[in-house]
Amino acid sequence: MTRTAVAQPPEQAVRKAAPGEARTPRRSGRRRIALPYLLLLPALLLELLVHLVPMLMGITMSFRELTQFYIRNWSEAPWSAFDNYGVAIDFDAPVGQALLKSFLTTCMFTVLSVGLCWLLGTAAAVFLQENFRGRGFLRTLFLVPYALPVYAAVITWAFMFQRDNGLINHVLHDQLGIGDSPAFWLIGDNSFWALLIVSVWKGWPFAFLTVMAGLQNIPRDMYEAAALDGAGMWKQIRHITLPSLRSVNQVLVLVLFLWTFNDFNTPFVLFGKAAPEAADLISLHIYQSSFQTWNFGTGSAMSVLLLLFLLVVTGVYLLLTTRGRKTSDV
Repeated sequence: MTRTAVAQPPEQAVRKAAPGEARTPRRSGRRRIALPYLLLLPALLLELLVHLVPMLMGITMSFRELTQFYIRNWSEAPWSAFDNYGVAIDFDAPVGQALLKSFLTTCMFTVLSVGLCWLLGTAAAVFLQENFRGRGFLRTLFLVPYALPVYAAVITWAFMFQRDNGLINHVLHDQLGIGDSPAFWLIGDNSFWALLIVSVWKGWPFAFLTVMAGLQNIPRDMYEAAALDGAGMWKQIRHITLPSLRSVNQVLVLVLFLWTFNDFNTPFVLFGKAAPEAADLISLHIYQSSFQTWNFGTGSAMSVLLLLFLLVVTGVYLLLTTRGRKTSDV
C-alpha cells in the first residue's frame, strides 16, 4: 500500500520557514551590538596600559616604605600599610601642613582659573555670534593659545615675566610708570598671579570653542521673538542663551576643573622643579615629595588621596547637575 504525498498549504510552508528566517535578524543584531565594543577595544587596551596599570602600581607603592634605597628593586620595599597616608594627613607635622597648604592654594587657583576661563570664553563666543567684518579672523586669533604647544607657550610667558628684561615689567614699569621698581613675577607672592594669568590665557580658548559650538544649536527664531517682545541683549543672554547652554556648561566646567586641578606642565615649565610657596600647586608638590626627597611611598599616598578627592568631587557634581537637569525638565 503506497502512501501519496499530501501537498502542504502555502501557510504551513511559510510557518516552517519563518523560524529559520528569524535567525538572520538575530545574528545581525548581535553583530551590531558587538561592533561598538570591537571599535573601542584598541582605546580600552591603550587606557589599560597607559593609565590603569600605572595607577595600580602607584596604589601598591603607597603601601610600601619605598625610598631611594629600594629604587632598583621596589617590590622588596617593606610593607608599611597605612603609615604613608598617616604621614600625609597629619596636619600637625611639617609634611601634612605643607600638603594642606598646597591643597588650599590649588583650590583657590582652580576656582579663579575655571571661573575666568568660562567667563572670557562665554563672552567671546556670544560676541562672535553676530555677523560683522573680521569675525573669521577673530575666531582664528582666539584659538591660537589653544593650538600652541604647552611648553612653547609657557616658556614664552616665562621670558615675558623676567624682572629686568621681561616685556611685562617693561610695559608696566618703564612705559606706564606703575610701581617704584620692577616687580618679581616668578618668585614671591606675585608668582601666584603669574601662574593664574598663564593658566587663563592657555585655557579660555577651549571654553570659547565649546560654548561657540553649543550656541550653534540655539535657533535664531528665539532671539528674534524675544527682540520683538522688547527683550534687550542682557535679557536674551539670561533667559535664552544661558539656559540653552546648561548641559554644555555642565560638561565644560567639569573638564576645566579636572584639567586645572591636575595641571602639572604649566607650573613645572614656568617655575622649574621647585615652585614658590605662593604658587605651590598640589601636582608639583607631589612631584617634589616623590622625586626631590626620594620618598615615593609618601608621594604615592598623596597621589591616591588626590585621586579620591577628585572622584568624590566629580561624583557629587554629576549627582547635583543631574538632579538639577531633571528638576528643570519637570
